[in-house]
Amino acid sequence: MSVKPYIIIAEDEDALSTLLQYNLEKEGYEIGIAADGEDALMMIDERLPDLLVCDWMMPKVSGIEVTRRLRVQPETRNLPIVMLTARSEETDRIRGLDTGADDYVVKPFSMVELIARIRAVLRRIRPGLSEEKVEFGEITVDRLSHRVQRAGRDIHLGPTEYRLLDYLIQHPRRVFSREQLLDAVWGNDVYVEARTVDVHIGRLRKALNNDSDFDPIRTVRSAGYSLDSQA
Repeated sequence: MSVKPYIIIAEDEDALSTLLQYNLEKEGYEIGIAADGEDALMMIDERLPDLLVCDWMMPKVSGIEVTRRLRVQPETRNLPIVMLTARSEETDRIRGLDTGADDYVVKPFSMVELIARIRAVLRRIRPGLSEEKVEFGEITVDRLSHRVQRAGRDIHLGPTEYRLLDYLIQHPRRVFSREQLLDAVWGNDVYVEARTVDVHIGRLRKALNNDSDFDPIRTVRSAGYSLDSQA
């Protein structure tokens, strides 16, 4: 099973966040709910989502301030953000986009429109999330057949190694800590030792690499792992 795209919804209206969660889970996304901006920042710090849906007006920390803070951090600088707001004035819209939001949806909105906007943002920023076949360097992951190839050679992976590769190939060149990989691949409700990641990375490396191959999995000292193309 491939890793579901993980979306955090930061919305202080319970009824709306419940409705969003129901509809987005039906579309195959994994959803986390944040009741305010402060909560959203804490959740993002714990586990990096694939996209943030963020209300403009929220208690404690506003959506604009959340966006501003995320854009100055190297880890979250490229996080896709869709802003929800009751403000329809063009100046407000420009301000939201200038702060760093990738798209802007005015309330009231149709769920069909929001889902289409989310898909479009993910497709533009993280093409790997919306494609059945993902390629990076010599590596190809076919999500329909669960087939992995490197330079045309079939690679046989266990389920965990497959999910690890599937996650890394969605975020090429981004460095993930062991904890981030544990949350994304094993889930944050499962207790697994952080060193387990090293074991499965080792297995993934062994399966991907011949002795003569360039190793596409880069170990970043004191930070974690990333999938990199050949220099």
